Amino acid sequence: MKLDVSFFRIVSTVFLLTAVLSVSAQRVYEPKFYVGVKGGASLSMMSFSPSVKQSFGPGVLGGVTVRYTEEKIFGLMAELYFVQRGWKENFNEEGQPPLGLNYQRTLTYVTLPVMTHIYFGNDRIHGFVNIGPSVSYMISESTSSNFDYHNPGDVPEFPGTYRPVEQLVMPVKNKFDYGLSAGLGAELFFGKNSIMIEGRYYFGLGGIYPGSKKDIFSASRPMSIEISAAYMFRIK
Repeated sequence: MKLDVSFFRIVSTVFLLTAVLSVSAQRVYEPKFYVGVKGGASLSMMSFSPSVKQSFGPGVLGGVTVRYTEEKIFGLMAELYFVQRGWKENFNEEGQPPLGLNYQRTLTYVTLPVMTHIYFGNDRIHGFVNIGPSVSYMISESTSSNFDYHNPGDVPEFPGTYRPVEQLVMPVKNKFDYGLSAGLGAELFFGKNSIMIEGRYYFGLGGIYPGSKKDIFSASRPMSIEISAAYMFRIK
């Protein structure tokens, strides 16, 4: 009899735990859908091969963003925005006074990243990670310089040591670019809306110039660091 009672208690406990877990598993996280506007700044360089001495070139960015979450810590995020990438040449020689030469190439893209949104925190503030592929199309390019970059050999201050100069005048051949984006940030909620701040790194896998063995550059990939703020409106 004691054995029967013990067995009944064990079976009852297992049944109760199973019921609780079943009810918990059926709880569905409330889906949330946000749209927003974003703006910020970019710092860009190029991955050239052979290498070109550079420093980060500044730019701006702005556009729209949408986000959908249906799981507790995961969601999807897509954006459509313009961003200025490119590079700024560094003509200074190590151990020598600055030469005062300036050259910056600005490439303006419309870009579409589609990313996994991983977040953590509470109802008031979230930390998050965004990561995913991105495609871009260049809509314009411009060059600013304080010397005749079409004839660098005629510039007295131009560095005498060997450095590639073809990139100073070469037009972009490949306007389409694709790559990977990864970002870290924080989001502050108030009511149904929020403010999101993010730092993001983009690495292009394409190239602005042809990259065959007969071409001047075997690699010419855009890279950028993007700092942005977004105001998000909850629609659902």
